[in-house]
Amino acid sequence: MSKVKLPVPPPVQHFARCVDDSCRPADYVGEWPEAGQVYPVRVLAHARTGQPQVHILGFYAEAPYGAFAARRFAPVASVWLN
Repeated sequence: MSKVKLPVPPPVQHFARCVDDSCRPADYVGEWPEAGQVYPVRVLAHARTGQPQVHILGFYAEAPYGAFAARRFAPVASVWLN
C-alpha cells in the first residue's frame, strides 16, 4: 500500500438534495435553496465550530451568509471527475 498523500483533495463533485428550505433569516440577501431540488455542493467545516456546512456551488449570498446547515441537505451522489 502506498504511503503517498495527495496534496489536494481528489477531484470529486458532490450533489445533495435540499430537504428543508424553512426558516430563511429576515435579513438574508441572496439565493435560497428550494426543497426537493438537487444542487452541486461542497461540504466544509465551519472555521470556529468545526461543524460541517454545505456551500451550494454557483449560489450568491451576501456576508455573513453563504453556507447552509448540513441538516438541510441529503447526499445524493458523488461523481469522480477525470
